[in-house]
Amino acid sequence: MSGPFDYFVVFAEMRTGSNFLESNLNAFDGFQCHGEAFNPHFIGYPNRTEILGVTQDMRDADPARLINTIKEHSDGMGGFRFFNNHDQRVLDITLDDPRCAKIVLTRNPVDSYVSWKIAQATGQWKLTNVKRRKDSKIAFDGEEFQKHVGRLQEFQVMLLNRLQTTGQTAFYVAYEDLQNLDVINGLARFLGSDEQLETLDGSLKKQNPSGLEDKVSNFDEMERSLSGLDPFNLTRTPNFEPRRGPGVPGYVTGAKAPILYMPMRAGPEAEVRAWMAALDGVPEETLPTKMQQKGLRQWKRRNRKHRSFTVLRHPLARAHHVFCTRILMRGPGTFSDIRKTLRNFHKLPIPGGNPEADYDRRAHRAAFGAFLEFLKANLAGQTGIRIDAHWASQTSVMQGMGEFALPDMIIREDEMDTLLPVLAKQVGYAKPPRPAKAQDDIPFALSEIYDEDLEALAKGVYQRDYMMFGFGKWGG
Repeated sequence: MSGPFDYFVVFAEMRTGSNFLESNLNAFDGFQCHGEAFNPHFIGYPNRTEILGVTQDMRDADPARLINTIKEHSDGMGGFRFFNNHDQRVLDITLDDPRCAKIVLTRNPVDSYVSWKIAQATGQWKLTNVKRRKDSKIAFDGEEFQKHVGRLQEFQVMLLNRLQTTGQTAFYVAYEDLQNLDVINGLARFLGSDEQLETLDGSLKKQNPSGLEDKVSNFDEMERSLSGLDPFNLTRTPNFEPRRGPGVPGYVTGAKAPILYMPMRAGPEAEVRAWMAALDGVPEETLPTKMQQKGLRQWKRRNRKHRSFTVLRHPLARAHHVFCTRILMRGPGTFSDIRKTLRNFHKLPIPGGNPEADYDRRAHRAAFGAFLEFLKANLAGQTGIRIDAHWASQTSVMQGMGEFALPDMIIREDEMDTLLPVLAKQVGYAKPPRPAKAQDDIPFALSEIYDEDLEALAKGVYQRDYMMFGFGKWGG
């Protein structure tokens, strides 16, 4: 068979109708589906020992070998079913291969969960004779269901994103579509075949045809539990920030102390670095930094009892610090080009030069409020100015850190005085110094202009940080 694909994979889950889909694919002369070829507990089907001469041991040693065998030696176009708990090495092979056809089978997660629980209770995972059908009512477990849904959603989002980023498409089939002959024949055309079925396979029977209220013993409890879910994700906090890298060159290690500081830009960086230098009695500028990932891994291997940390700052205080140190003032280290654009294009009411005597608290309050309005648009991807690390959400910065390694300890600025000495004691410093408190921003401290409206603006900009890290009112 010639066409756009060499083989296919059916991405599905248990109790989604994948057996029925496979039986109909195998009803075509041009397709051969080999079951759950990469199930970690068996190969293809329970009690089978091999697929096309490839044993389970051979498959586990080299999954690509089985894929190539299915591709080259199947009776027609070969394929297999793949669930989210199958051999994860197969994902990169198939998802990166445009010659692999992707079929995505989905089902209402409540129905699949209930069907899965019934199959567990009865031991009946496939039905070919209605007279042998086993029946059972199950008890709905809300916590277990949420975990079930979470796994399904995570896998589906991963599939979608990988297909998007590689410029591919999949053939999506819902459980309800499986009884539609036109859809099954359309799938065959998608795979490159002109062959069409006259009827669907009738050997498999629906195992649990009754309604959910007849299958679930605590149906009322299930209704109450499901009412608390948010199927449309209405309470989500939109995120338009680009993904960030880990920023390893900005990390700082102790001169002797096996401590790694993973800075959150616009946090109390100067105070933390001064504290780390004081630990070993060295000048701050001698602290090791600007390492690449390889060098940092070597440092971690040399210091096996190392500890790493980052320090969070309240979002409003962090935004104010950025505004004062990078935008409002002019000089080395400031963002002069961005400042100019903010003043001329975004009309921020900031002076052309450094603030002078006529720049009072009222003017500062107005200018900082306008900067927060800019940040809201900037983080939503509505401006042409970069989302700089100094004002990116701390949530996104933390996610970037996770691409290399997450910190052992996440410290809030108001906890530094207590927790940094505790961290030092963990690595052998009996009487570590206490860090200094951050100095007030200039020309005005945040306390001089703070009001509820500024707090509300900051919450609008940094919804994710307030939610993820539990920030309350500044100074509260």
